[in-house]
Amino acid sequence: MIADIGYLAILLSLLLSIYAIITSAIYLKTRNIKFFKSSNGAVYGMLLLTSLAVVSLLWLLFKGDFTVKYVYEYTSSDLSWFYRLTALWAGNDGSLLLWLWLLIIYTALVVKQNKIKDATPIATIILLINSFFFLFVMAFLTNPFEKLIMAQIEGRGLNPMLQSPGMIIHPLATYLGYVGFAVPFAFSMAALFLNQSDDRWIKVTRGWTVIAWLFLTIGNLYGALWAYEELGWGGYWAWDPVENASFMPWLTGSAFLHSVMIQERKNMLKIWNIVLIIITYVLTLFGTYLVRSGILQSVHAFGSSALGKYFLAFTLFVLVTSFVLMLFKIKLLKGEREFESLISKESSFLFNNLILLGMTFATFWGTVFPLISEAVTGNKITVSIPFFNTVNAPLGIILILLMGICPLIAWRKANIKNIIENFTVPGVLSIILGLILYFYGVRKLYILLGFVVTFFAFTATVWDVMKGIRTRKRITGESYGLSFIRLLLRNRRRYGGYIIHLGILMMVFGIIGSQGFGIVKQATAKVGDSVVIGSYQINYLDLKQTKDGKNVVVYAELQIKKDDRNIGKMTPHKVFYPTQKQPSTEVAINSTWIEDLYIILAGWELDGNATFKILINPLVKWIWTGGYYIVVGTLFALWPGRGSRVGGKYVKYQVNSFEGVEKNEA
Repeated sequence: MIADIGYLAILLSLLLSIYAIITSAIYLKTRNIKFFKSSNGAVYGMLLLTSLAVVSLLWLLFKGDFTVKYVYEYTSSDLSWFYRLTALWAGNDGSLLLWLWLLIIYTALVVKQNKIKDATPIATIILLINSFFFLFVMAFLTNPFEKLIMAQIEGRGLNPMLQSPGMIIHPLATYLGYVGFAVPFAFSMAALFLNQSDDRWIKVTRGWTVIAWLFLTIGNLYGALWAYEELGWGGYWAWDPVENASFMPWLTGSAFLHSVMIQERKNMLKIWNIVLIIITYVLTLFGTYLVRSGILQSVHAFGSSALGKYFLAFTLFVLVTSFVLMLFKIKLLKGEREFESLISKESSFLFNNLILLGMTFATFWGTVFPLISEAVTGNKITVSIPFFNTVNAPLGIILILLMGICPLIAWRKANIKNIIENFTVPGVLSIILGLILYFYGVRKLYILLGFVVTFFAFTATVWDVMKGIRTRKRITGESYGLSFIRLLLRNRRRYGGYIIHLGILMMVFGIIGSQGFGIVKQATAKVGDSVVIGSYQINYLDLKQTKDGKNVVVYAELQIKKDDRNIGKMTPHKVFYPTQKQPSTEVAINSTWIEDLYIILAGWELDGNATFKILINPLVKWIWTGGYYIVVGTLFALWPGRGSRVGGKYVKYQVNSFEGVEKNEA
């Protein structure tokens, strides 16, 4: 009964999506407000119905109704209620329902806000077309409420790797990021359709863009953390096709966020911004295609599915129609201001964009190369981690260098005096650090250069903030502390961006350390033996077995010492689930700011001999901490009120609900 209600809700929502598209189109033609209100009502009806479908599936998962195929495949009676509910996005059908629900929530919010009178109906139609596609797929191709021919007594259970906090947060945040980029994409297309070449659509959707980028950041961060803690291979990023699928729109989304600042402030890069938001949204659809098609092997993918061709067709449809519309309106977007100098803040933003797009293309090429090679030669040639690291490492160093240069360089055109004043201190300090590192044995070029450039970007950011504090103190007579607080609060958008940059630099610091100085050792030991790695002594005390509910746990007791100082016990283990053929690896991690000791129980014999894979991963904790800094900086920049908008000397737009946009000079 509940399953029937859920499926009926999907069908009715499909019909309402068609109705809403038609009535919105009629409103655009006739300007009859009744059609506008009727369309909005249909959107709210879709929200109600899809919410009912989501609640229905959650209830079925919670109750363990094994007459429903999805419930049978992803839950079992011994699974905790919490993981039963999060199984909503464990499989293909449920995750699509979640995606659809989020998309309709976003559409309803766009309709409710109605910030641009003439553009909102068109943007709504674009969002509804996307909703229609997902509804069609669920209604006729992958029904989350499909029933089994014969009801089962027990379910297959949830994959143990998904029974993790990281996999609760990671998919949900990633979907919120993917779907969020649909809103700026829809408004950009609406602006083109209406022959609007100003930046109204950018100002209206800035919050949407930043929030989508934030969620995608969180999704990537927790995906890396999940891989580090649950997959048991010792790393956090393997350049897996599905990892790349969420990383690429993050790169282009980052480029877009920087690029729109130039259009807001200088009325430049109009074509570029349209291209960036199209690419970003298309990449989110492409990522969905990769996850659901099964064309590339990935630990994250849902497996082979006939859905792939439908998602590929829809992705190509969006890509082609968007660029065709842009090309028809290309004259409208031309005639913008030119760059006055290559040495300026505007140019540094453009170079930043080019590097980000270069990293995107390299990642895309490496991801799809197996498909290209198979099509050309008949053999699927896989591109591995070294390719991605070799290509993206130098581009990443240049990007970090630009991150340090941008705050210190002037708008329009920098002069020699400005460059000397701003770059002397960060530059000299960075050179000194490089000499110290070289003296202490850091001789690998990329590692040395990476640390020096990261330190330069850090000192440049701090130096720019210090200059602002001194200037404010001199003008106002405030104390240094008060000047610092008020400086940040009066321009939260700028300094929130600086906090984000510091978070990224912390992550880069951790990545360089873990990639450049890691140690790996595999050893087989008898009970009572010791294994030495680096400055650690690992004493193998015992191998034990216990039960955790229906699960059997085999674990090793290890006593850890570092430099003859007792650290404590660590217990790497494997868990045998009755519903799974292979045991789950649970690693033991001792994490400090300097390094992680990472131990995997690889195997054992009946006599108690055990094989361990042991890694020392330096500075990994800085990666996760840097991610949280990014979250804090984004929220600081987004928080409404004074300081969250473009500075007063620039053109601003006052946006009023349903009353259009009034241009005024600050």
